[in-house]
Amino acid sequence: MRKKFLSVLLAGAMLFAVAAGCSSKKAGGKKIGVSMPTKSLQRWNQDGDNMKKELEAAGFEVDLQYANDDISVQVNQIESMINGGCKVLVIAAINGDSLGTVLATAKEKDIPVIAYDRLIMNSDAVSYYATFDNYKVGTIQGEYIRDQLDLDNAAGPFNIELFTGDPADNNANFFFSGAMDVLNPYIDQGKLVVKSGQKDFEQVATQGWKTENAQNRMDAIIAANYADGTQLDAVMCSNDSTALGVANALEANYTGKYPIITGQDCDVTNTKNMINGKQSMSVFKDTRDLAKQVVEMVKAIMDGKEVPVNDTKTYDNGVKVVPSFLCTPVFADANNYKTILIDSGYYTEAELAA
Repeated sequence: MRKKFLSVLLAGAMLFAVAAGCSSKKAGGKKIGVSMPTKSLQRWNQDGDNMKKELEAAGFEVDLQYANDDISVQVNQIESMINGGCKVLVIAAINGDSLGTVLATAKEKDIPVIAYDRLIMNSDAVSYYATFDNYKVGTIQGEYIRDQLDLDNAAGPFNIELFTGDPADNNANFFFSGAMDVLNPYIDQGKLVVKSGQKDFEQVATQGWKTENAQNRMDAIIAANYADGTQLDAVMCSNDSTALGVANALEANYTGKYPIITGQDCDVTNTKNMINGKQSMSVFKDTRDLAKQVVEMVKAIMDGKEVPVNDTKTYDNGVKVVPSFLCTPVFADANNYKTILIDSGYYTEAELAA
């Protein structure tokens, strides 16, 4: 009896080991690498967390890593993901031109690459691109300024300054182009005046999207153009980190009526600034939606099905036009932030309390 019991127990253990081995093999075959640029900006923490949550809920094993805005670190992390058995890579690049060599290795190993929110440039290894309609983001910001200043009816002139993002981030070009396609006709008419004279992308770009860089530049603009009490009517900022730098400089050095300030991402600090009248609006890109869409793309790749895209013409990375899925952005301001941000569950009221 004892011998029979031991035989059954041993057989059960062997079956468990086989099952465990199959389970481990299956999990290993569903490993997804997610590379985020930094933890220093709120939005990338949210993106990474949302992505990991959605992918794990879909049954994938996730290798999520943050590169601390260090290109060499990101390259090493992606190499680790490739060598660690990841079957798909989802990458938000620090620098869109910096990943060609490591992604060539991914292509050699038939590992599809989804560029996440930032297009990876000059590489034929990029399989797909998932983002928001970045040109539309800028359009929304330009239209907000147009409508708030009533540029089609008011006499003007109104003074405006311009801030966009990192020149190495391809998205910054789309944001800036979208806004300026709305604003340039009014600049050409003289209804909008850029007193600093800084209007070209290279002049208004903000290295690293860093708040301190935007603040330093705004300090200099105020000192040279607005310290005498000249009214500043609007500042077009492409995102919230640059908008925060502008707001900090205005609070320290500007005595006139607060200008319209645009932004993007609805970061907590900036949303509080909107509530308190220190920022006018922020374009909201619900990263939960983007994460869900990326999961659908990953699932399609892993199942050998057609990958869902809705744009096959716009995003040329210098080597190929990358099939893309574009989510739709909206804007939040002091009038609608409760509906957009709180009622949707993105933030709680406590998180936005002063």
